Amino acid sequence: MNNPELLGQYMIDAGNEFGPGTAYGNALIKCGETQKRIGTADRELIQTSAINFLTPLRNFTDGDYKTIAKERKLLQNKRLDLDAAKTRLKKAKVAEARAVQLNTSQPEENNIMIWAEEVTKSEQEVRITQSEFDRQAEITRLLLEGISSTHAHHLRCLNDFVEAQMTYYAQCYQYMLDLQKQLGSFPSTFLSNNNQSSSTPVPSVSAPSVLASASASLPSVSNSVVTSGFSELKSSSGNRKARVLYDYDAANSSELSLLADEVITVYSIPGMDSDWLMGERGNQKGKVPITYLELLN
Repeated sequence: MNNPELLGQYMIDAGNEFGPGTAYGNALIKCGETQKRIGTADRELIQTSAINFLTPLRNFTDGDYKTIAKERKLLQNKRLDLDAAKTRLKKAKVAEARAVQLNTSQPEENNIMIWAEEVTKSEQEVRITQSEFDRQAEITRLLLEGISSTHAHHLRCLNDFVEAQMTYYAQCYQYMLDLQKQLGSFPSTFLSNNNQSSSTPVPSVSAPSVLASASASLPSVSNSVVTSGFSELKSSSGNRKARVLYDYDAANSSELSLLADEVITVYSIPGMDSDWLMGERGNQKGKVPITYLELLN
């Protein structure tokens, strides 16, 4: 399984644990199903890209390109052999000309014949190496001319790859668009985060309303008691002790990081957002979210 599929499966498992009849559980299941669809699309993209783009490219680099590189190396060696043969011929002709200039006795005539034979031998070697070089140059030229058709083929493969990506991203966008619509409107049976269902149909509501109704039923104590406690604290100028329910990492310097189960002092200041209080721990102070707190008597 790829990463989106794994994420989707974990979301579905968690949603089933919370309960498909709860707002949060149902949303997790829907998100998980969408993630698994994205994972399937991702798998199809990889398979299509491998067949239409990567495999032809690998076949070229492992096949034709290695052949071309091998033949080019042979051509370079043939060129070196030809250059060496031409150099030997040049030296032989220079030695022969020098022997002719010094032709004053019988021994010198023998030297002339020796160098003449060396020149003939070198000329024959040049002709052979030149022929081998020309033949290898023709082989290399034909292979290199085929590169243009290879480029045209790879260009088509590249277009196929881009089209596969376009299809993949279009699928992902449509999946997320459908998921957004589903999360934005829940049936009435999911308005509260419990397993009770309503037999009376209710018009669909927005996602914020669903989340608000779901979060409202999370505390284990009476909502009215909790709400009244914080309301009284906000309306008064006093302070109260509160126990931290969950760890909280401050988002900026104006907030106070919290650790679960620690006890801090909280109070309200004029103009503060209704979802926040000021918290103090020793010399540290900052804003804290009330949903992370439980007021103590």
